[in-house]
Amino acid sequence: MSVGTTGTAGRSSDPIIRVYHASKSYLPGTFALHDLTLEVHRGEFVFLTGPSGAGKTTLLKLLFSAERPTEGQIILRGRNIARLSAAAVPALRRRIGVVFQDYKLLQSRTVEENVAVALEVLGVPPREIRARVFSMLKQVGLQHRRTHHPLSLSGGEQQRVSIARALVNEPEILLADEPTGNLDPELTIEIMDLLANASLRGTTVMVATHDLGLIDRYGKRRLALEGGRLKDDIPAHRFT
Repeated sequence: MSVGTTGTAGRSSDPIIRVYHASKSYLPGTFALHDLTLEVHRGEFVFLTGPSGAGKTTLLKLLFSAERPTEGQIILRGRNIARLSAAAVPALRRRIGVVFQDYKLLQSRTVEENVAVALEVLGVPPREIRARVFSMLKQVGLQHRRTHHPLSLSGGEQQRVSIARALVNEPEILLADEPTGNLDPELTIEIMDLLANASLRGTTVMVATHDLGLIDRYGKRRLALEGGRLKDDIPAHRFT
């Protein structure tokens, strides 16, 4: 197993994500994550894999500052998130796009209003918001559903709204927890291409998935978790 800068050879930029000996315990004597150390560089695309209960979702929650580590440090964009005040967390999150397993859409708002939220908090002018939201909904194939509410959408459509919301403000970091779990194979590839293109534009992308076919297809770096520990760190294009 290799840990740290594996898979980032040749990159001169400082890592945008640093995790140093991080552990997360919810009950005494048990760990959802244990002694995790890794680095991810700006613009890197990383798959996060492992069986259910391996710690994938816990790691994403720590990176989003939805949870604090029990031990160790997590540095995002040069900020130690364990030391951030509650008032500073929203500003950090504005630079992070998140695709949740349960979507977390606002049921009282339309599709376009849900996607617009990410831009409204940044103070983007209304005309620009409308243009960017429509463009992003078109990319995920939902422009014709923009005036509908989430409860009228299928699970796959709600997933695509969640992805559009995460990408519309061109975040520095994108965290996605099983983003294609409710999508058919053709749409899965379209969505993964969107995420890969975001990485090419400089967004750091981390995708938790059980889909080994996707990992093989895209050939990106793979962090494999097992029992809350980092079992393997496999560089891009070096695994089958």
